[in-house]
Amino acid sequence: MTTPEHPMIPVSKPWPAAALLAALFNAGPLWAAPALENDYVLVSRDDAPCAKGSTPGCAERVIVAMGDIELRFGKVLRAMRRGEVAVFKAGESYRPPTGGAFFEVAIKPKHPPAKSPAEIIPPAKNTIVYEGERFFIYEERLAPGDTRERHSHSQRVEIRINQGPLLRQIIDGKDAPQEPPSVVNFREPIIHSVTNVGDMPLWNFILEFRPAGR
Repeated sequence: MTTPEHPMIPVSKPWPAAALLAALFNAGPLWAAPALENDYVLVSRDDAPCAKGSTPGCAERVIVAMGDIELRFGKVLRAMRRGEVAVFKAGESYRPPTGGAFFEVAIKPKHPPAKSPAEIIPPAKNTIVYEGERFFIYEERLAPGDTRERHSHSQRVEIRINQGPLLRQIIDGKDAPQEPPSVVNFREPIIHSVTNVGDMPLWNFILEFRPAGR
């Protein structure tokens, strides 16, 4: 018996256990949400959706160790420590790292032209760890109390290896507002100077794009 206020609602029959298991096994992979994605890059934490060189939408890739990990590619098994990187060209494959935390930074093959500031001023006190045709990678370090004088950056991916350094940033002679800390960032072109006013050393992974023609 039904009433206008309480109509009968049809309920589907429960799935047999075997059918439910089959549906789960046949479902597509559930990738974790990316740490960062835009027209230039896909950054994944503790996941490697671009490990196969044939994966559509993935060109060069970089593995950034956030702890002790092992990375296998071909017959090589590489042990990596926190802050170390491994770079793979388009078409090269590897297995997802094991043993600890990491990021996979995948460059998109048809990203827009990289943007850069009007003046290019190389930053001091950084260590270049990789130079490629489309981008270069460096360790951005700054001790407490130290200053990196006026310098420039093009568009870049920033991953904070040390999370928490407090920085004072000067742009066009004025203090820039402090921004909330975030582990993974995509930074736009800038000319600035920076002072570490905290008590923790600055240690960042930076992948900076090379502007066309420079």
